Amino acid sequence: MSVEKGDVLPGATLLRLGDNGPEAVSLGDKMKGRKIVIFAVPGAYTGVCTTAHVPSFIRVIDALKAKGVEEVICIAVNDPFVMKAWGEATGATAAGITMLADAESAFTTALGMNFSAPPAGLINRSQRYAMVVEDGVVKVLNKEETPGVCDISGGETILEAV
Repeated sequence: MSVEKGDVLPGATLLRLGDNGPEAVSLGDKMKGRKIVIFAVPGAYTGVCTTAHVPSFIRVIDALKAKGVEEVICIAVNDPFVMKAWGEATGATAAGITMLADAESAFTTALGMNFSAPPAGLINRSQRYAMVVEDGVVKVLNKEETPGVCDISGGETILEAV
């Protein structure tokens, strides 16, 4: 079963790279009483993820915040070391996007958003999607039909939906 609009998201533990190594981040704490945007990508440093999806949120992060979004979070099934380096390489971190790792795909799998594409080397990865979440409840959910496009899950489309 896949997550749908109106669902309450599970309070997952994700990872980020801090000054002393990997740190646990409670998604439940980040969602509590807040309006956030979460977008997920199949993989850091992959084509559309790097050239289209992340840049779309860099372009609109200030406009999202002007509409009351308190945080924009990018999630990928990668390790926190990769997510930190990718955030720095793309400018996402400098723009204020929180880069979090779902290293074991626990959150992604709980949402029913996992997939594998062995010919591309993508095993147990996340489908491409973006959502607006208010106090843990999914208010907007835009899932791409295929991982190689970033049409309805891009920053500009989410900005229009907020």
